[in-house]
Amino acid sequence: MKDSLEKLQQKTEELVTRMENLRLAEYVDMLNDPKRLWRINFMAGLARGLGTAVGFTILGALVLYLLQRLVLLNLPVIGDFIADLVRLVLERY
Repeated sequence: MKDSLEKLQQKTEELVTRMENLRLAEYVDMLNDPKRLWRINFMAGLARGLGTAVGFTILGALVLYLLQRLVLLNLPVIGDFIADLVRLVLERY
């Protein structure tokens, strides 16, 4: 009986430690404070949007750079198409 109580106490302490590591109390507090929840989600949305915009800009610039390099190779059919495409993009911006 004593042995099983010790095991139960050990398991309970393990469970408490795991719950503390999950920060469950902080999560529940955040859910109970709508202003804080809005603020955190708003900041996360701004960060995601900014990251997406910067990433897309870098990716677009890289694609345009590669297309310009392909034009320099003077590929017969593809070169003219890419040149027209790059010219349209550069005229627009």
